[in-house]
Amino acid sequence: MQHLYEIDVRVPMRDGVALAANVWRPVEGKAPTLLVRLPYSKESTILGLGALPNVLALLEAGYALVVQDCRGTYRSEGEFVPHMADRHDGEDTVAWITEQPWSDGTVGMYGPSYLGMVQWETAVTGAPGLKAIAPAYTSIDNYEAPWYSPGGALSLSLVTMWNIMMYGADARRSLTLGEDTLPYLQELGQAALSMESLNDVLPTAEVPVLREYGKWWDDWMAHPSHDGYWDAMELTPELKNVTAPALNIGGWYDLYIGQTLRTYTTAREQAGSVQAREGQRLIIGPWDHMSASGVYSDRSFGPLADAQMMGLTDLHVKFFDRWLRGDTTALDGVAPVKIFVMGIDQWRDEQEWPLPDTRWTDFHLTSTGRANTADGDGVLTTEAPTDAGHETYLYDPRRPVPSAGGASMPTTPGFCGPVDQRTVAARDDVLCFATPVLEEAVEVTGPVSLTLFVASSAVDTDFTAKLVDVFPDGKAINLCDGILRTRYRGGLATEEMMEPGTVYEITIDMTATSNVFLPGHRIRVDVSSSNFPRYDRNTNTGGVIAHEGEEQMIPAINHIHHGPNHPSRLVLPVIDRKDHS
Repeated sequence: MQHLYEIDVRVPMRDGVALAANVWRPVEGKAPTLLVRLPYSKESTILGLGALPNVLALLEAGYALVVQDCRGTYRSEGEFVPHMADRHDGEDTVAWITEQPWSDGTVGMYGPSYLGMVQWETAVTGAPGLKAIAPAYTSIDNYEAPWYSPGGALSLSLVTMWNIMMYGADARRSLTLGEDTLPYLQELGQAALSMESLNDVLPTAEVPVLREYGKWWDDWMAHPSHDGYWDAMELTPELKNVTAPALNIGGWYDLYIGQTLRTYTTAREQAGSVQAREGQRLIIGPWDHMSASGVYSDRSFGPLADAQMMGLTDLHVKFFDRWLRGDTTALDGVAPVKIFVMGIDQWRDEQEWPLPDTRWTDFHLTSTGRANTADGDGVLTTEAPTDAGHETYLYDPRRPVPSAGGASMPTTPGFCGPVDQRTVAARDDVLCFATPVLEEAVEVTGPVSLTLFVASSAVDTDFTAKLVDVFPDGKAINLCDGILRTRYRGGLATEEMMEPGTVYEITIDMTATSNVFLPGHRIRVDVSSSNFPRYDRNTNTGGVIAHEGEEQMIPAINHIHHGPNHPSRLVLPVIDRKDHS
């Protein structure tokens, strides 16, 4: 099929604002259309890197393509406020496409991160022309991911980086429109070059270049709880309006992994049509938010881990052929769930998520009171301990545990993905509990959580948890993690302070993983109270953390209790299979 390429096509919205789009349309005849909406410039669309399918392959498969700047970004008119206009703008753009003479009336959407959010925001409108979406690395709850966490901590490094980027783009746009934003643009440029130092600025709400611009930064800082401000952006209650099947794509080290999995399972139960519920698909690779190669300095998952090597573009084509072209055989032989199992470093097809043969297994925390550091005596055991005990450490927010890998943005080397934890685990404010050396392989695939019985000298503090695969040579690779701000132990919408010295039961959502712990390895969980700057530091005062400076910070003496009356335990989804060669 031959295509005609048109630049800056004006697409009218219901309020008279025109959004700019680049359009690849057939020279003759009609075609199904794929739509990409993004706030990062339509000129930046890449041919096929990361979780993006190859554009040329989509065109060769006979699809038209529309790539559009979101409202208020780059060539589009209007004002950009994250997520505020994307429902109506997406719905109006789909309607516009179906009315074009080159359109066959069917539309699909794809893309990662914000490009995925706008897909769900369009899908919940029930836009009749939208037949399928392929959201990658994304969320339907903007509080729990990306801006805050399922445990209520601010995703500091991400929020800082993203806002510097978006404010910079906005200032450049204003400059081209004749506004005198050059001084501020220069400030933002300098800030972008020293991003790490911005994370150290206190109070957080008063980071200079962000506070000066205001807008949504002020709103995010003013709403640290999952209150009505965030409820207005959450799409979960509106999944009942979705009639388009979704190809959900995620990465074990992506900051949206928890939301990707939750959206898939929720849509399978609550989407508004049989085909939307039964048509949900899920692909999870050993990827982070920016890279889908599966190659990291401390851990490489092999050449087949790469998204393009495993055929992600082809899977997009098959998915859209099924739902836009009506080819009922297009997905024959393609399993509903495809996951990469780390440890054995293999792709595996599944029929459901979570896996139906999951055996939820408690690994109890125990020690003699010296679990501090990886050289301590903390033990994980499947046998319920008979002796009571507790661990104690000092959490000082002026000396936080540094972030090392995990499901975060790769802002600096070693900040994202699988990273050797030996340096971090040598700190005395990190508790390590490990199994004995494994004699047989243990597969862990599914959601992971840690239940702790905790006490603190503070009225509010944080607890963190990290699942680690310890290799025979001592290398310790992180798999998944989580954090809980104790004021939110009863829910993210309501704050409840602790009584110092009182023991509370809490559960930390550690998202999910898929890993085979091989013979000779050990399973370990690391517990502490900070993961900085991935998350902001709890000041331990019970006050509004974003508005507190270093002078308000106080240390907290934190305790982890374990034993018969306080069964602190790591809950792992164990899969008993014999194919772990």
